[in-house]
Amino acid sequence: MTRLAVRLRLAAVLAFSAALAVSAPVLAEDLSKVIERLKPSVVAIATFSKTRAPAITFIGTGFAVTDGRTVITNAHVVKQIGTREQGEVLGILIGTTDKPEFRLAKIVSTDAERDIAELSFDGPPLPALKIGNSDLVKEGDSLFFTGFPLGVVLGFHHVTHRGMVSAITPTSLPALTSQNLNTKMILQLRNAPFYVFQLDGTAYPGNSGSPLYNAETGEVLGIINKVFVQGTKEAVLTHPSGITYAVPSKFIREMLEHRRP
Repeated sequence: MTRLAVRLRLAAVLAFSAALAVSAPVLAEDLSKVIERLKPSVVAIATFSKTRAPAITFIGTGFAVTDGRTVITNAHVVKQIGTREQGEVLGILIGTTDKPEFRLAKIVSTDAERDIAELSFDGPPLPALKIGNSDLVKEGDSLFFTGFPLGVVLGFHHVTHRGMVSAITPTSLPALTSQNLNTKMILQLRNAPFYVFQLDGTAYPGNSGSPLYNAETGEVLGIINKVFVQGTKEAVLTHPSGITYAVPSKFIREMLEHRRP
């Protein structure tokens, strides 16, 4: 190899290293900007009852879409609203401070099979998040989700986690024996199967309904809906499995498009 060739190769290596050194902080800075932009759109799902103390109870996470007055969350989050105690009403907590604003909300539609619910509320709209194309998500992609993993116990603070897409898997796997089958699994196997994202990332109680998004664009690619639990439910906090599932955003899009006139 000639001396000129060696110099050219060395220059190329140095240029590549410099590019990496510059790109890393830029990506981190871009991520922080995306998170700050998304936080006003991510809300806490809560209920209000004047006969209890505290009057407001946190039950999950949601996020604004379309007109800014539409909120997407999990169907299981709002499943028992109004049945737990008399006078209980549904609402959302908005803002990014320790004193969030409570707004009344109502359920517009639910998809229990895919665990998605659409809510609406009155008043000034929130910044709406864009629904991305979840069909483009591949195994190995790093995605982020923002929500309220411990509720509002420690204050109204958004928390962001990162998770790698470790698998794109069916919602129900065949049981090893018929003794392990339950009614829910039988119904899922009977219907056309649909696939969800399995994430190598830790979500906690309260993250249900959190948007799963692309860190570069902020587009929503899924919604967190459950955590793999080892042992008891209490073990989710002390011994998290590190396995989280999310429903692809194409089902959110289908729900929103289905109700359009």
